[in-house]
Amino acid sequence: MTRPEPGTTGAWQLPDELVMLRDTVRRFMTAHVHPVEEKLEHDTVGLPREHLVELQAKARELGLWALQTPEEFGGAGLSVLGQVVVAEEASKCRMGAFFPALGAFGGNPPNVMFKASPEQFDKYARPIIDGTMTKAYTAITEASGGSDPARAIQLKAVRDGDVYVLNGSKMWISHAPGADWGVVYARTGEGRSGISCFIVEKDTPGITFHRIGVMASFAPYELHFDDVRIPADRLIGEEGQGFAMASDFLVHGRIIYAAGPIGIAQLALEKACQWARERNVFGGKLADKQGIQWMIVNSEVELRAARLLMYQAAWNADLGRPDIRTDASIAKLYGTEVAYQVLDRCIQIHGALGLSTELPLERWFRDLRVKRLGEGASEVQREVISRSLLR
Repeated sequence: MTRPEPGTTGAWQLPDELVMLRDTVRRFMTAHVHPVEEKLEHDTVGLPREHLVELQAKARELGLWALQTPEEFGGAGLSVLGQVVVAEEASKCRMGAFFPALGAFGGNPPNVMFKASPEQFDKYARPIIDGTMTKAYTAITEASGGSDPARAIQLKAVRDGDVYVLNGSKMWISHAPGADWGVVYARTGEGRSGISCFIVEKDTPGITFHRIGVMASFAPYELHFDDVRIPADRLIGEEGQGFAMASDFLVHGRIIYAAGPIGIAQLALEKACQWARERNVFGGKLADKQGIQWMIVNSEVELRAARLLMYQAAWNADLGRPDIRTDASIAKLYGTEVAYQVLDRCIQIHGALGLSTELPLERWFRDLRVKRLGEGASEVQREVISRSLLR
C-alpha cells in the first residue's frame, strides 16, 4: 500500500496555508483580544466603538479583514474551510459566541449583497468592506417560525408607485439597533417564489426596535414595520428571488455556525483539564479519578469528530458539490449538540466554581444553549438529514 507523500493533505489534515492562518489567529487572540477582554465585566456585550476601531485596525494589518467577502468585491475570498478554521479560533474568548474576536474581523456585508446591483453594492456594502460603516443586520425570522422561512414569512411588501410599503414584524434579529442598515425579507407573492429582499436604512420612518430578553448574554430584537415606505430601487434582484438568493448562504452559514460552539467547547475543555490536574480531592488529584477522566476523554473524542464533520462539509462546499445541504445539517447538528454537552461536563468538573462568574463557563453554557436553536433547530437539521436518507 502506497503511503501519502509528506505535505499531502486529506480530510484529516488541513492545508499548510490554513494551518498558518489558524496560528496567526491564535496569536492575535492571545496578543490583542484576551488582554482587552480581561478588563471587561463578565457579561459585557460588544466593545465601545473607539476600542473596536483600534482592534480592527490591528486585524487589518494582518490581513484578517473581509475574510468572507469574495476577492472580486475587494475581500480576502477565504474558502468555506478557511472560514471555519478562523471562526473556531476567533470564538475562543468570553464573548466568542456572538462577538468572535470581539468583532475584530469585520468587513463582511450580508452575503446577498454580492447579488445586488452595482449601485446598491457601492452605496451599502462597499463602506462595510472599507471599514467606514458598521455591520448590517439580516432579518428573516418571524414570530410564525424561523426554521421554515419560505412559508413562515408574513411581513408584507406592497408596491405603491415607486416605493414599497412594508407592514409586519421580524423576531430574534441580531445587531439590528446598532447597524446602519439591514437586509429584510418580505412577502410580495405566494409560496417560495413570493419572497423578496430589500435594503432598509436604520432611520427609515415606521421602524421600531424592541429588545427581547433571553437567557444568553447577547439579546436579539423584535422589529416592527408600520407603513414603512422604501424606494423601489432598494429591492435586491427581482421580485420573488429573495428565497432563492438566501438559500446558498443559509446552507453555507450552517457549516460556519458550528465552528464557534466547537471552539468555545474546546477552550472550556482545556480549562477543565487544567483544573483537574491542579485540584486536590480525597487525598489525590481530581485528574486521577476515573469518572473525571472519562468525562474528559468523551469530550475530546466528540469534539474531534465534530470538527472533522465540519471540515468535511466545508471541503465539499468548496468543491462545489451540487447538494451539501445534508453535510451542512450534520455539521451544524453535531457541532452544536456536542459543544453544549461538553460545556455541561466542564461545569460539572469545576463543581460550584463552574457556576460562578469568576469563570466564563456559565456564560458560554447559556450562549451555547441558544446555538442549538439558531440557524435551524436541531430537530429541523435531523429532518433535513432524514429526507436525504429515506426519500
